[in-house]
Amino acid sequence: MASNNNKDKCNVPHLRFPEFSGEWETKSINDLADVIGGGTPDTTVKSYWDGGIQWFTPSEIGKNKFVDASLRTITEDGLNNSSAKLLPPNTILLSSRATIGECSLSLRECATNQGFQSLVSKKCNVDFLYYLIQTKKKDLIRKSCGSTFLEISANEVRKIQVSVPSDVEQQKIAGLLSLIDKRIATQNKIIEKYESLIQAIIYQKKAAGIRKGDWQKTELSNVLKERIEKNTNGYIICSVSVSQGVINQIEYLGRSFAAKETLHYNVVKYGDIVYTKSPTGDFPYGIVKRSYIKDDVAVSPLYGVYMPVNDYIGVILHFYFMQPSNAFNYLHPLIQKGAKNTINITNERFLKNSIPLPKTENEAIYIANTLISIQKKIDMEKKMLWSYEKEKQYLLSKMFI
Repeated sequence: MASNNNKDKCNVPHLRFPEFSGEWETKSINDLADVIGGGTPDTTVKSYWDGGIQWFTPSEIGKNKFVDASLRTITEDGLNNSSAKLLPPNTILLSSRATIGECSLSLRECATNQGFQSLVSKKCNVDFLYYLIQTKKKDLIRKSCGSTFLEISANEVRKIQVSVPSDVEQQKIAGLLSLIDKRIATQNKIIEKYESLIQAIIYQKKAAGIRKGDWQKTELSNVLKERIEKNTNGYIICSVSVSQGVINQIEYLGRSFAAKETLHYNVVKYGDIVYTKSPTGDFPYGIVKRSYIKDDVAVSPLYGVYMPVNDYIGVILHFYFMQPSNAFNYLHPLIQKGAKNTINITNERFLKNSIPLPKTENEAIYIANTLISIQKKIDMEKKMLWSYEKEKQYLLSKMFI
C-alpha cells in the first residue's frame, strides 16, 4: 500500500496500491447503477405468498456480504400485483428506510419490500460498488427525510456523487475487502451456532421441566413489576434492537430521534426488562430485551420497562423472548391493533399472559448461569468480529474518496 499525504491536491484516496496512479473520476450513482425500489404484495391474499421468489426485508441484510434465502417468499402473482420488482443476481440490496445504508449482495434473483432502493450495476465492478456505497452512509442519511422514520428516495440515491478508479483498480480494491468479508462471514457463523445453542438449551429445559413437573406456567405479573420512574436526571436516550438489545440511540441509528424534552421518558436500570411495541422483522408485535447497560439510561415513553423479581428470572426472560416464536406466542393473544394498525397494549396488559418458568430458585440460577456462560463466549466472539469490522471500516475510510 502507498500512502498519499497530498490528497487535498488531487482526487485520489489516502491509501492506494502502489501500481496505480492518476485521479479518480467523479460520477453519480445514476451513472453507475440502476436504482430500483421494492414493494409488498397484499398479505391477505394467500396466492401471493410462499412461492419461489425470494423477498427480503431490511432486517435480513447487512450482516454478511451475501444473502441467498429470505425468510418469506412470494409468487409471480404476488410480484405482478405489487410494486415489488424482480432483481437479477448480484444486485446490491440497499436499505432506504429507518436503518439507512445497510446492504448485501443477492446471490440469485429476488425481490424486496419497500424499504429498499436496490442498485443494479451497469458501469461498475459490482463488488467495488458494494463497498463504495458503504462509504456513503452519512450522505444517504443526510439526504433522508421523514418524521416517523427516515427514508431516502430513489432520486436522492441517484444523485449521490462518488469517485471511481479504473476497472483494474476497482477489482483490486474489491478483492482485498472481499477477503476481510469472508472472515467476517465465518465469525458470524460461529456466533450463530452459539446463539442456536442457547435456544436449544431453553427448549430442552422447558420441555423436560414441563414433563417432570419442575416448570410451571407463570403469569409475568408474578415475576415482573413495572418501573415507574421518569427521566428527570436527563439520562442518555436509548433504543432497543433485535441484535443489539438496549443501545445508545445515536450509536445505533446515527442520530437522535428523541423529543426535545425527555423528562417524561422512562428510566431503564441494569437488568430491567424492556418491551418495545414497534413491529420489526421476525417480531411483528415488538421485542423484549434485558438491559445490559451498567449505567441508568432512558427510553421512549412508548416502551414498557419492568423490574424482574430477581436477576436470574430476568436473564431467562431475555433469552426466552429472543426466540421469535416465543415472543409471538406470548404477545399475540394480548395485542389489539388500533385504527392505524398500531399495536395497542398497555404496560399493565403486557404482564397478563403466562410462560413456563422453573419452579425453584436453584433451577432458575442453574439455567441462568449456563446461559450467561454461553453469552460470555458469544461476547468474546463478537469482540473478534468487531476487530475485523473495524479493520474493514478503516480500509473503507482510506481507500475510497
